[in-house]
Amino acid sequence: MNQPTRLKPLFRPGCLLITPDALTALRANGIPVISVALRHIAGDWGTVSDDDRQQNDLSIAAGLRLISLYRLPDQTRILVTTEWDRSHTAIELLDDVVPDNHPA
Repeated sequence: MNQPTRLKPLFRPGCLLITPDALTALRANGIPVISVALRHIAGDWGTVSDDDRQQNDLSIAAGLRLISLYRLPDQTRILVTTEWDRSHTAIELLDDVVPDNHPA
């Protein structure tokens, strides 16, 4: 019998914040906010660079900022960040944080 995959949290995310535009994009793609938050908290960093992935892995133990990046089915990119003190985790559109950031 197949058991569902259980995500193990690696850190406490603090208060969860989401911008209206990110919420709209997630809803338009049929993606629950909690699924994005759980991926991030479980250490699935999405499409970040290898350097950022390694930094995140080190940052869990060191208590530094964590960053994840996820691409939605419509190609919108969602940025998830948890602050160094784990006070809050923010979910935003990458294009709202890094204007004019268009993939090549």
